[in-house]
Amino acid sequence: MSKLRARLLGVLVLLTGFLTAAGARPAAADGLPDSLWFDQPAATLTVTNGRFTDGLGREVVLRGYNVSGETKLEENSGLPFASVADAAKSATALRALGGGNSVRFLLSWAHAEPARGQVDSAYLAAATDQMRAFLDAGIRVFPDFHQDLYSRYLFNTGSWYSGDGAPKWAVTAGGYPQESCGICLFWGQNITQNSAVKAAQYDFWHNSYGLQDAFLSTAQAAMTYVRQHLTTAEFAGVAGFDPFNEPYAGTYDSGQTSRTWERDLLWPFYGKFRARMDAAGWQDKPAFVEPNLFWNSNISSQKQEGGLLDAGTLGPRYVFNTHFYDQKAISGILMWGKAGDGQYATDFAAVRDRASAAGTTAVVSEFGHPLSGTVSDKAPTVDKAMYQALDSRLPGSSWWTGTASSGPVLSGSQWQWDIYSGRHHELMNDNPDKVLTSGDAWNDEDLSAVRLDDSGAVVLRQDARLLDRLYPSATAGSALAFTYEDRSRDGSTTLTWNPVPSTLPQVSQLVGAGQYGLLVWRSDGGTAPTEFHLPASFPASATTVVSDLGATVSPPAYTSTTPIAVAPEPGGTGSRRLLLTAPGSGTLHYALVTNGASAPSSTLLNGARTELAAWAAARFG
Repeated sequence: MSKLRARLLGVLVLLTGFLTAAGARPAAADGLPDSLWFDQPAATLTVTNGRFTDGLGREVVLRGYNVSGETKLEENSGLPFASVADAAKSATALRALGGGNSVRFLLSWAHAEPARGQVDSAYLAAATDQMRAFLDAGIRVFPDFHQDLYSRYLFNTGSWYSGDGAPKWAVTAGGYPQESCGICLFWGQNITQNSAVKAAQYDFWHNSYGLQDAFLSTAQAAMTYVRQHLTTAEFAGVAGFDPFNEPYAGTYDSGQTSRTWERDLLWPFYGKFRARMDAAGWQDKPAFVEPNLFWNSNISSQKQEGGLLDAGTLGPRYVFNTHFYDQKAISGILMWGKAGDGQYATDFAAVRDRASAAGTTAVVSEFGHPLSGTVSDKAPTVDKAMYQALDSRLPGSSWWTGTASSGPVLSGSQWQWDIYSGRHHELMNDNPDKVLTSGDAWNDEDLSAVRLDDSGAVVLRQDARLLDRLYPSATAGSALAFTYEDRSRDGSTTLTWNPVPSTLPQVSQLVGAGQYGLLVWRSDGGTAPTEFHLPASFPASATTVVSDLGATVSPPAYTSTTPIAVAPEPGGTGSRRLLLTAPGSGTLHYALVTNGASAPSSTLLNGARTELAAWAAARFG
């Protein structure tokens, strides 16, 4: 008991030091560059009626990337970037090139608490400074204490694999056996086959050696530090916190199942983390909680019952947070050929349904596909199909006729945004004879959507038409249906999975071979507009909007009395948004946004508007 009291006293002294150093919380800063009257009051994010909502009550969709797998490495001391300047460069590019409005920001327990009970304030300061670079670019942030295979310190210098997460002292406490995965073709097999990894995971969930208590104390200290060292306006852009990446039991106790493990060990852990959030001043922000990582595996032999089924109604203080990778496609054996229209409609419908049953919203905080190796040829179609499933629960082939079942637009963060892709210098497991430079420099992965070119500029590694997408970032009311046909490419082939049907000939002619998005929503009577992110492929001169609010080519600059307008997105990154100001409460609205026909005639615009009005009325009344 004396040692426990000493540890608790140490944490109290640490937190008191943070408060003393920070003093009172800084006052709110002026609005970001390019802000409009509604941006600052809209900054806060909560969960209302099973949707993310901003401070004005608009439904919010988070889209972005994980920043980044660099945190798993040692070359930059467990930080996503080598410097704040690199973080700022990445944030601008993520907004302007990648179309993101949010990031999942990875943190390292090993670097936050390198010695037991001693939180490294220098690490927290550096992480907070890099986090601020994204907030200053108008990008929402939700931090994630990341782990894979529990800890790099479980692996010997000659191992084929490595991990990240827990500090060395936590591994030393467990005295784990020599790690070995046997015949493992993929790093993820270590989760269920490596005896050292399994034992360490088991110990954490059972709080052996006080490991879980130590983690929770460090998490509280980190959250307190972030809150104290961001301004009020900056902290408003922090969306919540992801407590633990891809949780797994390690080993189940006798008679225990994946479902009872979630009920008896995982969910109580989240309750403890939620209490730590509240104590750190994050009481108004949701916890982004992940179920057993195998709950939605698309390989039947891997799938385990779960999804926090016994947690009851999660409610607005929690977000159902899950990942999805097509393990069949990644295997190279279980899925031949490419992904197609509606490939993941059922998988992502399960995410929507589980969140709805739990009384909250959902985020798919990791998804993606390898960009090199034997299965990389599938990436253009796999990633397109995943974005399609985020936008709607329907395949393109049935969207126009079954629109009423389109479902909510899901939030998601692609894995990953690593500007150092292919330029790493990582000593794998501290082995100077195993210097990793290629790909992600971690377990042979290569999923970064970006890299630096020889001039140091951030460039995309994937089709910009796929990544920089039109999506409803904020809906003033209730979004009823949305689709986006990005016309992204698989090599020289244009992928068109949701063509405008021949029953709407004027709309089809207007869209032509261009990209288009269509949102149907009911307004809430508020004065703030509905917002779309406008991709770079939608320059003002080539953007056409057909809506019940009007039909316009090259929308004008925003004013509060202009129903269809454009404006820069806040943050000074050069990215742009479409703003639709819709009157009435409960009124049905629709908006088609396209870069198809050049200089369409008023006859074509009016004809397309008449067709869409009849279509929307028939589908939604």
